[in-house]
Amino acid sequence: MIPVAVACASMLAVTGVLCLVRIVRGPTMLDRTVAADVFVAACLSAVGVEAAIAGHVDTAPVLLALALVGFLGSVSIARFAARDIDAPREDA
Repeated sequence: MIPVAVACASMLAVTGVLCLVRIVRGPTMLDRTVAADVFVAACLSAVGVEAAIAGHVDTAPVLLALALVGFLGSVSIARFAARDIDAPREDA
């Protein structure tokens, strides 16, 4: 079980670092949004792996809250971006 935990932790750490790099360097807001959404998914996975290794279900509310925050953040930014795209341009 320990090698699996180490493998999962290392892959999630690499994912987190790459997502943070994309959030900082992302050329557009949508790139940053996707990276933030993947980062939240990696955090969810890390909490899930920790719960599986420790063998407890006390972290289920944390998983639910993180999933809700990630979903609502993605939807709100997608709505904002769609509104920005549909707006008529003044220079045209």
